[in-house]
Amino acid sequence: MWRTSNPHLAPDVRQRLVERLMDARRQVGVAKKAGDAQAERSARAAVDEAKRALGERGPVWWTDGAPDVNRHMAKNTPYADWYETLDHEEER
Repeated sequence: MWRTSNPHLAPDVRQRLVERLMDARRQVGVAKKAGDAQAERSARAAVDEAKRALGERGPVWWTDGAPDVNRHMAKNTPYADWYETLDHEEER
């Protein structure tokens, strides 16, 4: 399960953060191709910073008390029954 971005972000703020995230992800690739470990660490930190600003990592942005199941397999979450109803043909 992956956490979605905070839907309460203003559209222009969200767009700027997504652009920062995409730029940071590109920089990870550039650093990996160059074999530059320091640049890769720096780029990965920028990815993490952007994802946190988007609400995809870090403290939860919702207030309904639902648990944070980010980075858990769906079958190991309260959504397991729902997940089993989906067509998993694409995954094969």
